[in-house]
Amino acid sequence: MTAPDTLTILAPDGSLKGSEPQIAPDELLHCYRTMVRVRAFDDVCLKLQRSGRIGFSIPNKGVEACQVGAASALAKTDWIFPSYRDFGMALYHGVTPTDMMHNMFGNDLDTARGRQMPVHFSFTEPIKFVSISSPLGTQIPQAVGAAYAMKLRGEKTVALTSFGDGSTSTLGFHSGMNFAGVWKAPVVFLCQNNGYAISCSTAEQTASESFAIKAKAYGMPGVRVDGNDLLAMRAATLEAVERARRGEGPTLIEAVTFRMGGHSTSDDPTRYVPKELVEEWAKKDPIDRFERYLKKKKLWTKELGERTYAEAVDEVSAAVKVAESTPAPKLESIFSDVFASVPEHLRRQGQAAFDLAARKGDAGAGDGKFPL
Repeated sequence: MTAPDTLTILAPDGSLKGSEPQIAPDELLHCYRTMVRVRAFDDVCLKLQRSGRIGFSIPNKGVEACQVGAASALAKTDWIFPSYRDFGMALYHGVTPTDMMHNMFGNDLDTARGRQMPVHFSFTEPIKFVSISSPLGTQIPQAVGAAYAMKLRGEKTVALTSFGDGSTSTLGFHSGMNFAGVWKAPVVFLCQNNGYAISCSTAEQTASESFAIKAKAYGMPGVRVDGNDLLAMRAATLEAVERARRGEGPTLIEAVTFRMGGHSTSDDPTRYVPKELVEEWAKKDPIDRFERYLKKKKLWTKELGERTYAEAVDEVSAAVKVAESTPAPKLESIFSDVFASVPEHLRRQGQAAFDLAARKGDAGAGDGKFPL
């Protein structure tokens, strides 16, 4: 069995290789600005982590088109079950950098109240963006279960779950795909094949000719897409979403891309990624490619690009100031966030903890170090 062809609409030089989808100029520019905001958020967070002001971050450089292209095919009533390299989906649908930066600092306005790692966002508005999990693949069966519930309720909503190539080796991937195929659940599986699962290359990950080809075994279509091509990502995801809404079941999309940075801020990719490979993929940078396309449509200039990035950095920097000045969660919230009525034995333990904090001072937030 041969691997599926790779869908490409935009060549690296921005020219069209296929039929051009009809997308309004405002929508094209919104996709562009969102990709730039993802990169600006990354750049600022790297500096914050290196200076010890936050403990951890996940780089997205090179995979922005996967996130934004897929997100642009979803309605705000749909649900996203993301991986930790997907916050561009939330930005596209109206989550602000300030909303996200509260999580990076784990403050009292963080939706998880400081009880999640940085870059583990969760939002209920303006789109359902389910909490990111650290363990690989756990979001996949969760998405399938939610999608099956949507089907049982007669809803026309869709769940999209995104994950990296390394997650295809998890039980969650295989059980999720199997159940989705059997139930014809309205779910879209988006595998971002970005070259490496931390330091494990795709050649060491699977013997299959592609990840998309795995869909055949579970009774669903498998589509392989140029993940650095926003238009191709949008087209493939839109087709899968529409198919799911019609009640025709799930689709597996493999987005072929490359992360041009570390797995996280704790990783040194120069230890395992050949320099030549990074240089090769840099020529396929999804933002550069989309700029060339927009320029051909007379929607982009160098001045617009510089201004857009500067505005994005200013927006993220302003978000840092707000999040950094927001107080940490109160100590009592470890009880009040869990119990409507605190049991007496926990009330006594809580009082002892409060007394200790009063004598010794509140627990600090750490020194910016993180073990992963």
